[in-house]
Amino acid sequence: MPRPIHATIHTAALRHNLARARQAAPDAQVWAVVKANAYGHGIERVFEGLRAADGFALLDLAEAERVRALGWRGPILLLEGVFEARDLELCSRLGLWHTVHCDEQIDMLALHKTHVPHRVFLKMNSGMNRLGYRPERYRAAWARLNALPQVDEISFMTHFGNADGPLGIAEPMARFAQATQDLPGERSLCNSAATLRHAQDAGVRADWIRPGISLYGSSPDFPEHSAVDWGLQAAMTLQAQVIAVQQLQAGDSVGYGASFVADQPMRVGVVACGYADGYPRICPTGTPVLVDGQRSRTLGRVSMDMLAVDLSDLPDAGFGSTATLWGLSSQGACLPIDDVAQAAGTVAYELMCALAQRVPVVAD
Repeated sequence: MPRPIHATIHTAALRHNLARARQAAPDAQVWAVVKANAYGHGIERVFEGLRAADGFALLDLAEAERVRALGWRGPILLLEGVFEARDLELCSRLGLWHTVHCDEQIDMLALHKTHVPHRVFLKMNSGMNRLGYRPERYRAAWARLNALPQVDEISFMTHFGNADGPLGIAEPMARFAQATQDLPGERSLCNSAATLRHAQDAGVRADWIRPGISLYGSSPDFPEHSAVDWGLQAAMTLQAQVIAVQQLQAGDSVGYGASFVADQPMRVGVVACGYADGYPRICPTGTPVLVDGQRSRTLGRVSMDMLAVDLSDLPDAGFGSTATLWGLSSQGACLPIDDVAQAAGTVAYELMCALAQRVPVVAD
């Protein structure tokens, strides 16, 4: 039989989380962000759950081709725009909308030969200092684009770097509003955090929202709010079986480096999951795990192919039991991926995207 580990993508949860984004931003259109292979879930596996979105936003031309191959005829937005001039040819062929964030991209458009003008989203650097024009240069960039016959409609975009915390969005919002005042075109500002925390303000939610992590069931401002607080459902479950049981005595250690030493007799389950499957090696003893739906903890270091879990208080668990590393157990209990990420000192984005190719994945 195959190695007993698999991940499940929950289509109903994706539909629910998309509806939750719409509820948080009434009247706004929704970009379903599927960059990084849909945050590790797989574009083809999430498509059915997210096809009620108004458009798909991503980074790679190859990913855009995959979305079109699934039969999607609506808008697709390249969030980082094009990287070289010939990318514009594929944008023309596939009907892609694309972000413009620098002079070089405008230069490429000016030289592009096309019969159908492009829809572009002009990005502002409102304080995050990644991509985009600074506010004082924004209108000049708009004027250049507006003069090009290769450009049709120009929309406006920025990204909030602190929508999930106390710094909030007031300052970048003010910069954006001032720089775009009286300019015609649709606007897109909100990521997941801004959508859930601030989109009750019509000016903030604007014309398009861009939920990403919340679509996949993770809270964008954890631990201030959990996924349950925001009404989100887990879209990915990672499960593996217990393939061995060890009886420990006081003084026995577990795993490489003897980082965990038992102080009393214990039952330990060995689970067929390790860092080569995408489970974080850095997860310490005590990282939560569900065994047959009951909460337990990991013990010792995570190995390449295995990890250890505490069965001492689970007398009915043993060889063949199911360990839920994150997501939904068959008994109905849920282990939020945010809890595991917190134990690893990282964020759920990283865990989702790190799921290894060797792990079989199915959609339900």
